[in-house]
Amino acid sequence: MPKESFAKNRIRSVGFALRGALLLIRTEASIKVQVGIAIIVTAAGFFYNLSATEWILQIFAIGLVMGIEGINTAVEKIADYIQPEFDEKIGFIKDISAGAVMLVSIAASIIGVIIYFPKIF
Repeated sequence: MPKESFAKNRIRSVGFALRGALLLIRTEASIKVQVGIAIIVTAAGFFYNLSATEWILQIFAIGLVMGIEGINTAVEKIADYIQPEFDEKIGFIKDISAGAVMLVSIAASIIGVIIYFPKIF
């Protein structure tokens, strides 16, 4: 069987990643909320005419929160697959993963306050 070309392999990988992102958005309530917030702050960014630096920070914050949420979801799914019954050690792992989402969400919220508070008030 001939080896796939690098380009074909990359295109296939992007397809898998896109499928994963769509599965995440379709199946997880928390990411749906985050997508909604991302849409709102993106609209606000256009309304308040953000600078390039503000756009960079906002996009980075949105991407970081959603990316960590995706990792958190993957950790939870793996943990549930490995141990479907309640397990204190699995709970500890899942709590740490959720805590990571909380930390980046707090940081993203602070970025939002720094960007928008002066514009609104």
